[in-house]
Order: sequence, then C-alpha cells, then structure tokens
Amino acid sequence: MLVTMVLLTMAAALQAAAAEKPWQHGRLTVSENGRFLMHADGTPFFWQGETPWLMPQRLTRDEVVYYLDQCAAAGYNVVQIQVLNAVPSYNAYGQSSDGDAYWQHMDHIVQTAEARGIYVGMVAIWGGLVKAGRLTEAQAKDYGTFLAQRYKDSPNIVWIMGGDIQGDIHPEVWNMLATTIKAIDHSHLMTYHPRGRYTSAHWWSQAPWIDFHMFQSGHRRYGQRTAKDAVYPIPDNTEEDNWQYVDSTWAYAPVKPVIDGEPSYEGIPQGLHEATEPLWQAADVRRYAYWSVFAGACGHTYGNNAIMQFYRPGLPPAYFCSKPWHVALHDEGFHQMQHLRRLILLFPYFERVPDQTIVKDNGTRYERLAATRGTDYLLVYNCTGRDMRIDLDKIAGQEKQVWWMDAVTGQITPLGVFHSRILTFRPLTNGDGVLIAADATKHYL
Repeated sequence: MLVTMVLLTMAAALQAAAAEKPWQHGRLTVSENGRFLMHADGTPFFWQGETPWLMPQRLTRDEVVYYLDQCAAAGYNVVQIQVLNAVPSYNAYGQSSDGDAYWQHMDHIVQTAEARGIYVGMVAIWGGLVKAGRLTEAQAKDYGTFLAQRYKDSPNIVWIMGGDIQGDIHPEVWNMLATTIKAIDHSHLMTYHPRGRYTSAHWWSQAPWIDFHMFQSGHRRYGQRTAKDAVYPIPDNTEEDNWQYVDSTWAYAPVKPVIDGEPSYEGIPQGLHEATEPLWQAADVRRYAYWSVFAGACGHTYGNNAIMQFYRPGLPPAYFCSKPWHVALHDEGFHQMQHLRRLILLFPYFERVPDQTIVKDNGTRYERLAATRGTDYLLVYNCTGRDMRIDLDKIAGQEKQVWWMDAVTGQITPLGVFHSRILTFRPLTNGDGVLIAADATKHYL
C-alpha cells in the first residue's frame, strides 16, 4: 500500500506540473552553482528529452498532436527537432521552407508542444548542411533574425546550435547564427549539439552565447571506436562510459550545466553501420540515463531509432530500421525515462553531487555502481544486480531509511531502517535499479 501511494503521488505531481505549464515558474535559467537548470522563481528543471529530429518534415498536424500526447503521457518535457534537414526543407504536405506554409506547420508544432507543457529544442539547421556550405555567415545573420523574431515570444523554446557536427567546422557561421538569435531573443537558453563522442565545451566553453553544454555519447559499444585519429575527451575502450563526458565537460571553465543530448538509441545497431550488429535495448538506454545523471548531468535525452526518423513502410529507412514509429512509441525504454526524473525530484535538488566514495569495492564497466547524494540522502544505481557495499555515513542522520527502486517499473520498496555504517545490500530485482537511503527523520518518500 505504501509503495502504491508513493508511485501515485509521484505520478500526480508530474501531471500537476504538466497542467500548470513549467514556464509559469518563469523562464529557464542556470542555477547559482552553474550545474543545474531552473526556473526564474527557483523551481528545479530536470531535462527529460526526446529526439523526434524529423518531426517537422515527416509528421502531419494530426500526427504531431498524437506524438506529443504520447510524450506528455510518458513524462517528457523537451523534444529536440531539426528545423531544417535540407535547404530547402519540405514537410509532410510538400511545403517548402522557402514559403510561409512550412513555417506555419512549425508554429503548429511549437504551439501543440506548448499546450502540453513541453519545450521545443530547436536545432536551427543540421550541421551537415553548414559543412556543405548551405548556410553562409551572411545567410546565418538573416536566418537567425527570422527565427528569433518568429519564436522569441513562445515560452517553450530552447535554441540548439550545431547538429551532429564539430564546432570547428565553419565556426563563423555558428557564431553568427547564435549571436544574432541571442541579440533579439533574451528569454531563451541556448546550447550546441556536437558530433558523436564530443562535448560542446571542447569548442564553446568561452562562447558568451552558450548557456549549458551538451555532449553526444553516441552509439558505439566498448572497443568499437573507429576514428583513431580523433581527439575524444574520454579514453579508448570506454565508449559506453557516458558518465565520463560529464567529468570531461566540467574540466572546462566556467562550469555550466551539461546533458547527454544523444546517447545510444533504443532499437539502433551498436556502432550504427552494420545490420548484423545487436540492437541497443531498453536496459542500455536506462543505464546511459542513470549513469550520466548520477555523474551530475542536469537531465537526459532519450532516443529511439524508429521515432527519431518517424519511419513507416514506404520511406527509405536509416540505420536498418524496420519498426514503424507509432509501434516504437510502445518500446519499454520510451516509457521508463520518467522513473529517473520522478526519483531525482523527490529530494533537495540543487545540493546533489556525484560521490563515488559512497561505494566500496566498486567495479568497472557494467559492474560499476554510480552514486550521487545530497546532504541527507544518497542514490546508487546498479545495472547488474550485484551486491553493494555502501557507506551510509556519507550522509547525515543517525538512522537511515533504505529503499530499492526497480528501474523497469519505477516501483519503490522499503528495505528497512539501518544505523549508519558500511553495509552490504542485495537488490530486490535481477535487473537494474537504485538503492535509496535517506536520513530517517526526513520522510522524503
């Protein structure tokens, strides 16, 4: 009964938050310590993103409504889209971005998301188009002026420069586009979506227009790196350790919030380019989410191979996709991201820090337990179901109430009250989940 009440309470809280619209707490800004996003009134904002990159080009208006309804029901509060995926771009009605009908369709997307309390992360133009010279510095000024004037008064916009590209490819174009938008739109945050296995801080740590950083941990498994001449921020054979990108991003000054804006997608081949490779599964996308957030990320973006391209029979598939997008909306990982957001928001938000000293006898790769804590609570993510030696003295309180959360279902089960010391805990489930401990006097759950 207690567990059921906790789950219902958390679900009701998220529904209430969506009903009131997050921007009613003021515009998005950066916390004082530079590590989190928040609203102007101090309300925390945990980024729970989805990657419907081709929504403007592939979905009809009715389909936009259906898709965003599913996102809202699954707890997503950000959708990351490609405003232009070609020059010119065409939408599902054959309308070109050279004409206003295309932009009216974009307005429909923004307004439909707004009605559901969802932010639109607008990738102004996909990076490959800039690399190909389809947007010059002069054109970037005109285009940035157009975008900013059209959407500066929409409450639910986050600007995203880049789009799967290094920042040193035509940096003058990105600077012009970003500074032009920022000069007109003073209300919305801005970031940069880099190429796989890079962080935006590598190029833009000192850029005055970037408010928070984004990295793309990418789609490769351990040992699957191919570009041997690239200078990546994490070592070879650690490709899946996306938590390392948080650390490597915070190595740049000044410290800014950071998010994994594109981890491995559910249903995409490992390494992307071979149909015979195994597909990333729900357990993998959960692991990427908890690893990065417990390392200190201020949220996480989920991706799905079918949804990101809105594949349906008759369209040329990318990355060997065969599942229609509306079927993929039922994939397990799509619905399990909300459990992480609910968990994080149960506790004091801005004091949370990563702290691996909580874990004794830690492992590597999948056996690594990821730990984070506040003053009087701690969370430890376990993706293999192995025993955990945990130092309860790392948080305040003589007695600690301990729970286990199943990452698949979000169910939270009490394990009991324990005196402060190093104790060994065994997960209640064979799969992944989170050990939760808090000062027994606080009653967070």
